[in-house]
Amino acid sequence: MIRARFRMTLPPDTWISSVSRSHPDATFRLLTGVPVEDRAMELGEIVGGDCESAAEAIRTHPAVVAYDSLYADEERTLAQYESTDQGLYEFLGRSSLPPEFPVVVTDGRFEFDLTATREQFEAVGTALDESAFDYDLLSVVETGDETDSRTDREGGLTGHGGLLTDRQRECLDAALREGYFEVPRECTLADLAETLEIDKSTASEILRRGERRVLGAVLLGND
Repeated sequence: MIRARFRMTLPPDTWISSVSRSHPDATFRLLTGVPVEDRAMELGEIVGGDCESAAEAIRTHPAVVAYDSLYADEERTLAQYESTDQGLYEFLGRSSLPPEFPVVVTDGRFEFDLTATREQFEAVGTALDESAFDYDLLSVVETGDETDSRTDREGGLTGHGGLLTDRQRECLDAALREGYFEVPRECTLADLAETLEIDKSTASEILRRGERRVLGAVLLGND
């Protein structure tokens, strides 16, 4: 199994992105939530910043159709509400994974954890790579079989392979094989793109995201 933490920039047209950006010092924690028909029923907490003002911004947002304050003081608010935005559940639904709570939002970016098989993790990675979302892999831990983070010029990338999508692994293996990471480089990005039969910008993007995943696994995997 793989346990990973992601940070992702929210689409600017989502209500929580708008509210959190207008209250950048507050932390919004989605404690639990579930999609029901065309709405999302959620229990949320706000801590820090001007949490009372942030709570009022949620209550009055057009996408929030029902709001029930459960607790409020100068440092923390707790409320149950319904919104018409099901973006989080739609995204996770594409990977067949239930959301893990809490989901934390600060200044337009949200952090979430996933526990998944390799196949499910790859599905999430593919969905993110194919989306327009800007995201970071903050940490990743794989439990079970021992893994090896070595790279082998002849055999390709070994260890952490399950943390990459098939396309990322193919691209990184080709880059290693063709000498893209050598100093000096033995092939250019254009050469690599031609080998993979993709355009240069696509090759660059796949490489960047694959490199970030491997580095995240090596540098942050023991967090």
